[in-house]
Amino acid sequence: MRKRDEAMDISGHAVREKAAVTVQELCIDAAGLVDAADELKSSEGRMQMAYARRVRQGQIELRYLVGDGKGKPFTIWKCPVEDKPIPSLSRMFPMMSWYENEISDLFGIEFADHPDRRSLLFENVPSIVAPFNPDAVPKGGDASRQEGHKLPLLEGAGSDVQRLPFGPVRADVVESAEFLFFYVGEQILHYHPQLFFKHRGMEKRFEGLTIQAGAVMAERVSGVGTIAHALAYCQAVEAAAGCEVPMRGRCLRVLLAEMERVYNHLHYLGNLADATTLKVGQAEGRLLEEQTKQLNAQLTGSRFLRSVLVPGGLRRDLYPEGWLASKLEGLRKAAARYIELLESTDSFLDRLFTNGVLQRKVAFDQGATGPVERASGLDRDLRRDHCYAAYDTVPLTVPIQTAGDAHARFKVRVAELDASIVMIQRILLLLKEGPVHSNCVPAADTFGLGWAESPRGTLFYAVHIDEHGRLGRVKIKSPSFSNWRVFPFTVHDSNMMDYAINEASFGLTIAGCDR
Repeated sequence: MRKRDEAMDISGHAVREKAAVTVQELCIDAAGLVDAADELKSSEGRMQMAYARRVRQGQIELRYLVGDGKGKPFTIWKCPVEDKPIPSLSRMFPMMSWYENEISDLFGIEFADHPDRRSLLFENVPSIVAPFNPDAVPKGGDASRQEGHKLPLLEGAGSDVQRLPFGPVRADVVESAEFLFFYVGEQILHYHPQLFFKHRGMEKRFEGLTIQAGAVMAERVSGVGTIAHALAYCQAVEAAAGCEVPMRGRCLRVLLAEMERVYNHLHYLGNLADATTLKVGQAEGRLLEEQTKQLNAQLTGSRFLRSVLVPGGLRRDLYPEGWLASKLEGLRKAAARYIELLESTDSFLDRLFTNGVLQRKVAFDQGATGPVERASGLDRDLRRDHCYAAYDTVPLTVPIQTAGDAHARFKVRVAELDASIVMIQRILLLLKEGPVHSNCVPAADTFGLGWAESPRGTLFYAVHIDEHGRLGRVKIKSPSFSNWRVFPFTVHDSNMMDYAINEASFGLTIAGCDR
């Protein structure tokens, strides 16, 4: 059993040479948080997420995950919650605002000098006890945090400003959310997305589960991110247990993750075509997506790649050799033809150029991730920068665009789609016979951090094993939580007719945000 504050790689082994995958822990009290954050910012580092957990009855600990730059180690700041007020880091790192609000909602902890104290998760709930901290005082008496959904009319905007609440029930098969628009004519002055209607409590559901049951739960956080969530969870457990996945298992994990990326990006292209009213383009994109899902079913028995990953490797061996490469090549040619048709359609391209521009600085400050940040010139990808599974054995293409508009987001995903198919074909050449699973039993009272670059961006699982060897606190940092935070900055001062296309260009999911 490894000490919890010892440097470890994603397999749980002590690291000397491969510092890029090290996870270190550092204890900081509340008084030192601002100084530590200031030092991080001066070194151009980036916060990744923050969460809280009950160490024992009546004692809460805050944890901050920080990355000091591409290829450098992740660090976890541990801060005990005592009588002193916890300073907010949101003014230094704006993307921390949602994480601090989430902690306030779940644990009843308040942050001093927070710029926006509205409730994040419970905007329409008049009174609630913090679900992760039964010792907290109910929030009903704090009116300042219960007025989030009653946004005031923009000051000085005049009587011509219209207020349009759209949702939470909307047309088509879409998830629940309410979008509040303030607009004049066709111009959107301000936009506020209200999410978190489902209150699924996924993180709470992990508590007390066995390690194996946790993998099943992780697969169901977001249906279109089955492999990404299961992979990040399994790697966190493996880090806690100090076990190493066999090489064949690691290669098959890469294959599955890229198959998931392929069908997600094809769905994205069909959805974007639909938003620009290209119904034939939508149908062809969905057909290619379905063909990819059928390959998934032939490979694993599940179109969504469920019930394959477990801590330690795979539940069973898969046998893609001899048939998958040729079918992928046919899919690649069909996708290339489809993309060529989209890129030669003026009515499609015209709706993408300059639509929903996300500036590079805003993307960095507000925590954009995945294709969204890479379309704004930020060169980050966990598969390359913090290698896991067998990504260090195959060349990886990370496409970057700088325009930051809907067209740039489209171009990044188009390039990633082709790169993923090529990567799968290369992985097939590397597959050798061997085991796909090793024993993985974490000791009681241990901790592991796992990550994956999902089709939508960075995904982290922080897994705490309790004193009985079961799951204690499981924290999920999902990419859509980050990108929904960023998205409104591209809607303000835009056009109502462009909104649906802009939203489609982000490729957001509400289930991935509302955990």
